[in-house]
Amino acid sequence: MTPILEQIQTLLVRDLRGLMDEIEAYPDDALVWETPPGISNSAGVLAMHACGNLEHYVGHVLGGTGYVRDRNREFSVREYSRSEIRRELESTISTLESVMPSIDPRRLSEPFPERIRGHLLNTQAFLLHLSTHLSFHLGQVGYLRRVLTGTNVSTNPVSPRVLGLE
Repeated sequence: MTPILEQIQTLLVRDLRGLMDEIEAYPDDALVWETPPGISNSAGVLAMHACGNLEHYVGHVLGGTGYVRDRNREFSVREYSRSEIRRELESTISTLESVMPSIDPRRLSEPFPERIRGHLLNTQAFLLHLSTHLSFHLGQVGYLRRVLTGTNVSTNPVSPRVLGLE
């Protein structure tokens, strides 16, 4: 696997594990689905959306896994427990760990096989976008947890240690 694919995979897996830690830090299953006034997406919704997004774009589009995305369900589901959300996150990590090493490095400079909101994007740029998209939602989940619980405790979800920088 090329260094850039390895780094993108490392970041995606780190942030999915960070989502697991954030979801586990909620005191109960019900609060994962709550939102404060003015916020439309709960932590549970954001976690399910992150999984659906990666399972579709990396698993299905790049890896041919056969995953069928139900984006509307990602934003409407409310019945999963924290352990069920964790299983979805773990499944997405497994998908990434099997698909990312199989991506031909030549594909990185080619257009991503699916138009994104009508645009053709370079595959490497789109994979980087997926990483920042996931990080954005991870930050939202952490902030929601703090607001809903009144607890200002970090789960330290974005440690640079996994990048070998220390």
